[in-house]
Amino acid sequence: MIRYSRILEKNPREIVLLKSRPCKWGRCSFCDYIDDNCNDELAIIEFNYNLLQNISGEFKKLEIINSASVFELPKKSLQDIKDIVSIKAIEDLYFESHYNYRHRLEEIRSYFPGVNVKFKCGIETFDDDFRNKYLKKGVSFDNPKEVAGYFDTICLLVGI
Repeated sequence: MIRYSRILEKNPREIVLLKSRPCKWGRCSFCDYIDDNCNDELAIIEFNYNLLQNISGEFKKLEIINSASVFELPKKSLQDIKDIVSIKAIEDLYFESHYNYRHRLEEIRSYFPGVNVKFKCGIETFDDDFRNKYLKKGVSFDNPKEVAGYFDTICLLVGI
């Protein structure tokens, strides 16, 4: 599995796929992150620390994805990310979060002062019935503007 990469075209940035504790929602029917998470916090911390050493800071942008939401990362991994962001002078930092954490996003933004923190969310589709009955996302909202009030960008499943 490739865990570090550089996106060179649209919005150039570095991207890492970290390990985390299991997703608290954990019911999405299509999710393969479930096979990647771990309950051994020390192993997660060591794994993530070693992976973060690949960050060069060349684009000043870093996207962190993990085997759940950013809120499932150990505190020590968040500190390691913070250290790398500081050392490599990262200006833009992207995280993923489940919609259920929408009221906690400011906690992460506050943890990285002076950094432009942006959040992605896997909405998958605007068909509420399909999203929740078939995909089992556990995400309901009245309209796309509601989602945009919390998240900077969304992920949509295409071709399902």
